[in-house]
Amino acid sequence: MNLPRIKASLKTGTEHLTFNNKQLKFTLLDFWKWSISDLLSNATRGVLSEFIVATAVKADIKKPREEWARYDVLSKDGIKIEVKSAAYLQSWFQKRYSSIQFSIKPARYWDPDTNKISNEKERYADVYVFCLLKEKDKTKVDPLNMDQWEFYVLSVDQINSYRRSQTSITLNSLQKLTKPVDYGNLYNEIKNRVSN
Repeated sequence: MNLPRIKASLKTGTEHLTFNNKQLKFTLLDFWKWSISDLLSNATRGVLSEFIVATAVKADIKKPREEWARYDVLSKDGIKIEVKSAAYLQSWFQKRYSSIQFSIKPARYWDPDTNKISNEKERYADVYVFCLLKEKDKTKVDPLNMDQWEFYVLSVDQINSYRRSQTSITLNSLQKLTKPVDYGNLYNEIKNRVSN
């Protein structure tokens, strides 16, 4: 038996839960609000970071995000982007700020069309964008405010030649390799890294 892949379609949020062929009053928007309103949660912030980068590079956001794609975002001009996210603040109680470190591990690719995993670990993107939610005041932090983010961009060649570690990179190391850019300059920085 072969059970082919089901590709997601873009939802509106107005879709209803149903029971016994009748619509319930609960919508997909209710689920979204219930499940991902904590934008400081590591998992949610990571996906939000991908969305932020997608909007900055004019990616086609009318197509649903692919959870298991080889890279996180494809720009309008075909640049493959891996997105990593970190923040000083978390939604839980903290005694200190979180230390800033990003994973740069090469990975095996899982193909959802064949349900097979590649043999080799690789980096499939052209560039890595490291998104830092830099706000340090819990009364002001707002992940939807682009002024509270800074972005560090490295080409995959820079990542591959990074000697200190091939699994993670700290903020201090990033700052030695590149300067942060804001949301408005992110796309140009990505294009510059790919062309160099």
